[in-house]
Amino acid sequence: MTDMTTLAATLRQLQARGLPRLEAQMLLLHALGQAPHARAWLLAHDADALPRPAARQLDALAARRLAGEPMAYLTGEKDFHGLRLQVDARVLDPRADTETLVDWALELLPPSQPARVLDLGTGSGAIALAIAHRRPQAQLTATDISTGALAVARANAARLGLRVDLRHGDWWQPVAGDVFNLIASNPPYVAQGDPHLRALTHEPGQALTSGADGLDALRRIISAAPAHLAPGGWLLLEHGWNQAQAVQALLHAAGFTQVQSRRDLADIDRCTGGRWRCS
Repeated sequence: MTDMTTLAATLRQLQARGLPRLEAQMLLLHALGQAPHARAWLLAHDADALPRPAARQLDALAARRLAGEPMAYLTGEKDFHGLRLQVDARVLDPRADTETLVDWALELLPPSQPARVLDLGTGSGAIALAIAHRRPQAQLTATDISTGALAVARANAARLGLRVDLRHGDWWQPVAGDVFNLIASNPPYVAQGDPHLRALTHEPGQALTSGADGLDALRRIISAAPAHLAPGGWLLLEHGWNQAQAVQALLHAAGFTQVQSRRDLADIDRCTGGRWRCS
């Protein structure tokens, strides 16, 4: 790419290198300092020359993407449940499937009713911030063992003007003695040695894997959740594509009722939850 290459020609070159058209457009817009979805702007300027500094940045971005790095890390942001989050390699790239968990939580949280809500392992803050945005009367707490992840979540909360009590520590330790009306979590659930991990090397491993069968974190969360749930409170969990039955069994064994699963955008059981028995 040179400073005489047009934007239209640049897009063709990026696609010839193996980038999907949408990703090529987003990276080009990012290198030019434009909004990531301003594709109409690209059409209106397709005959413009690509400046040399933007060309150098774009070439580096394309190489990173072709090496498997998530688009969100390259652009520094990701849309999630109507919010634009800042993300980097300290946190998982938020997936659209996780919006299934948020939607379920919102169904259980009436708009006019106060509630205490916990997001365990918040990462970028996606789940907690999405709930806080839609249910401003709720009191949100979010935890993570990673100080880097909490820094990302804290920056997102400040930029979006949303109130979330962010705490550092391992699973239940930061909320010892606290009780909530709803607890949601997207914990690590990939089995160690899973071949799909080869495509996720750019994301933080501690947020992905959890023991030989991928259920270690889910077991820890479910076993201790009753001590942190108000009577009638709900525990909602994201999990792997083939783990719904195992998570349902764990919830039943722990004494939860109304155990059920919800399907993601691909019509796969992606979230499972249960209600703690009323006193």
